[in-house]
Amino acid sequence: QVQLVESGGGLVQAGGSLRLSCTASIGRASINAMGWYRQAPGKQRELVAAISSGATTNYTDSVKGRFTISRDNAKNAVYLQMNRLKPEDTAVYYCNVQGRTTIWPIRSYDSWGQGTQVTVSS
Repeated sequence: QVQLVESGGGLVQAGGSLRLSCTASIGRASINAMGWYRQAPGKQRELVAAISSGATTNYTDSVKGRFTISRDNAKNAVYLQMNRLKPEDTAVYYCNVQGRTTIWPIRSYDSWGQGTQVTVSS
């Protein structure tokens, strides 16, 4: 069973920075894509940034140039560096990891972290 542990959320003033971390305990499995989603009150969960196994990244338009996603395959970890934060970035941020098991039966998985609150004050 894949388990994710997130850290790094908190309260920051507009213009400040935070770095989110997510470490996956994957057992007998491999990781493909990793990403960060967020959900603000009253809104749907949205993709913030994702990174493939080949380190290809994509970002939602509102964070391009401000956020950077990276991963450390040796640690099964994904990070989100958030700079020049804005009040509209306030949300619960969720780590997402996708991959498949490496033992029979081979199955895909799509796991979520517990969420970490990011609050940006104006």
